[in-house]
Amino acid sequence: MRQDWKNTLYLYVDQHNRTEVEDRQHAVSAPIADMDYVLNASDRAKRLKSWYRERGTSPLKSETKAKLVRTHEGDGEVTVDVEFHIQRVCEQQGVSLFDERIERERLTLMKDGDGWIIGRVETPALERRGKRLNGEAHEYEERGFRSTPFLNRNVLGGVRTARAVPYRRDRAVEYAEQWWNEANPRFLSFEVDCTNYVSQCLFAGGAPMNYTGRRETGWWYRGMVNGQEAWSFSWAVADSLERHLTNSTSGLRAEMVSHASDLQLGDIIAYDWDGNGHYQHNSIVTAFDVSGMPLVNAHTTNSRHRYWDYQDSYAWTESTQYRFFHIVDAF
Repeated sequence: MRQDWKNTLYLYVDQHNRTEVEDRQHAVSAPIADMDYVLNASDRAKRLKSWYRERGTSPLKSETKAKLVRTHEGDGEVTVDVEFHIQRVCEQQGVSLFDERIERERLTLMKDGDGWIIGRVETPALERRGKRLNGEAHEYEERGFRSTPFLNRNVLGGVRTARAVPYRRDRAVEYAEQWWNEANPRFLSFEVDCTNYVSQCLFAGGAPMNYTGRRETGWWYRGMVNGQEAWSFSWAVADSLERHLTNSTSGLRAEMVSHASDLQLGDIIAYDWDGNGHYQHNSIVTAFDVSGMPLVNAHTTNSRHRYWDYQDSYAWTESTQYRFFHIVDAF
């Protein structure tokens, strides 16, 4: 099959890039027949316009690099998984702010006469996939490990002492910056990886593991031991880490604060997209904008210096609730 469908795909990528900073119809645009997507994209564009205005921020430019991850060609139909590396520059009070993220979409292109149209656009909000662990079985939803890791001795360091260990926020942020867009091969990596990544950042900053040997208690990681998963749920499950930070009185501890502006570097934000008390995503504070509001790094949808409230995410809803955790200064 001739790959003239790629012309339509190129138009879509260009249109995708333009809508990151403006919401104007251009003379040449990709023909999209997925009306649900069109309406959702319109709602998102309207929300982002208010979002920028309320933050006193103006989007200046965006650069989107697209990579074809998987292509399946059928009779008059092509399904394409596309990975977008999006880099945005905004201005706030004369200062340029830079953020980037990695997103994936699945496009279904369909033959229409002599050309091609986009019949369906799927925008998986992977941050929504974190699940609560219920019951005694403690079933865990993320079984798709991408590697068989071992403990990173460079991160583990020496034996802990009885003296208070300071939380090195600079080291937590340094680690978050180093690994924001890839997995440290010395650790397990999951499809839904946000909390595993945040836990690694906390550990790099000096947070001590509380090894209990029971996956439903403590905060700890040992990788794979004799073919068995050896890490606490709080290490890798968003809702479990939120509960640990809320309730822990020893080892890794945090104080809940009321506002995002109360956070410091290396602090944690938990996200409940549906407002039902189930936290599905975590991020770590790695920078601040001119107004002193946090910018965060995260995995799953890999993000660097993203504005903390995630209103530009497909996971965000009007019901979204947050918890702001200030990690204690010493453990």
